[in-house]
Amino acid sequence: MRIKGIITVLVALGLASALFAQKGAQTPNPSSQQPTAQQQTQQANEAQPVGGQVTTNQKVKKPQGPVPLSEKEVTKEIKGSPAETVIKDVKDRGVDFDMTPEIEKKLRKAKATDEVVQAVKEAGPKARAQTAKLAMGSQGGVQNVPREQATAYDAIKTELDPDKAIALSDDFAKKYPDSPALTYVYSFQANAYQQKGDVDKVVDYCDKSLKLNGDNLMSLVLSIGMTPQPQYLNNHKAEEEKILQDTETRAGHALELIAKLPKQATESDADYQKRLAEIGSQVHGPLGMVHLELANQGLSGPDKTELGKAEQEFNTAVTNTAHPDPRDYYRLGETYKMDGKIDDAIQAFTKAGELGQGTMIKTYADQQVAELKKLKAAH
Repeated sequence: MRIKGIITVLVALGLASALFAQKGAQTPNPSSQQPTAQQQTQQANEAQPVGGQVTTNQKVKKPQGPVPLSEKEVTKEIKGSPAETVIKDVKDRGVDFDMTPEIEKKLRKAKATDEVVQAVKEAGPKARAQTAKLAMGSQGGVQNVPREQATAYDAIKTELDPDKAIALSDDFAKKYPDSPALTYVYSFQANAYQQKGDVDKVVDYCDKSLKLNGDNLMSLVLSIGMTPQPQYLNNHKAEEEKILQDTETRAGHALELIAKLPKQATESDADYQKRLAEIGSQVHGPLGMVHLELANQGLSGPDKTELGKAEQEFNTAVTNTAHPDPRDYYRLGETYKMDGKIDDAIQAFTKAGELGQGTMIKTYADQQVAELKKLKAAH
């Protein structure tokens, strides 16, 4: 699902993306000469469909959301693909079954690693719903709504088809406009639009959700993941400065909420801190994009202070999670490139390519590595 989905990584945890820029003749502006990471991801999405984290404002006649993987598909992929690829696909698309001892035995027979087994467990319908619930923090209002509202809400949060989720959400909003669950219904509706690639609708429904509850972590993380991306900013040029400021403010609030998430009864201190860091990584990547965009607004070249902040945020994003997003590594590479740190840029692009196996991210990352090595050899 990206909710990298948020619902999946605010389960395992996950949500949204990363993307942008360059410098002078040696570092061309990607907006004119080189695809942005968002464009690359979009092309990768066309070549190898995934869901949740990839977004595009491209209009299509019959948009289709990601189809959850079946047990048979997961087993086949385990046998034929690297563990990293399996984990990414499972997180992006979800699975249509819940793990049982029998299924785990089959997956391990197919040579599934511990990490793959855990990813599959977290991608099942029941696990996604539970994690989404935990990610939202205290939901007394949702837990104490009338039975018919609770039933309708449960149907929305477990629905994997984005079009059905949107229809169910619209129906809920009409029937129960004053329901305390509506803020979370809008969160799932935003997530459904993310799967369909409608970035503006994602932001619109996150805003609706946050007007009802400014502490809704799901909507905060989803919104933060969308608003600093060129794909969104290019459609809102007149408001760009305010959008970046608001994104940074929301990101700060999200990190405060994450730090206050309750420890689970069975969690060790180390696992608790690891979980918080994992969720926080979904905020630091977009924060890196905020500072990278601001760095590009320097009047006499990239703003070094903003570049430094972008480097710090992207580094935090990729080091605080067991499964970093290749797009964060790609943008870290661009940031290093703009800052003249060629060796660091090569390392970051190389890592992006390794993690982006099977997608266009690898193609573009490999191109960057080749160009930078050529540039380095010429000096």
